[in-house]
Amino acid sequence: MSDSRNDPRTPMKCQVKVTHDSIGEILVNTRDISDGGIFLLTEDIDMPPVGTIVQGQVQGMGMVAPILKMKIVRLEPAGIGLKFINE
Repeated sequence: MSDSRNDPRTPMKCQVKVTHDSIGEILVNTRDISDGGIFLLTEDIDMPPVGTIVQGQVQGMGMVAPILKMKIVRLEPAGIGLKFINE
């Protein structure tokens, strides 16, 4: 499988609250982040399919982080790859 990412990934550990009608609100940890997206560790959680738009918000920053729209672009056993949607 080829790697079609445009942005370099940076390892990052933090919690993200993910919201979608099919899963409600869940808290998951990150594996890495780039300018274009983020990878979330969701190994034991049934996530919506590729193409689904979810909302995400970083937790524990000491301030209220913005809520971002993200598109699920990859599912793998360890988690999901999400692309930031810039509106």
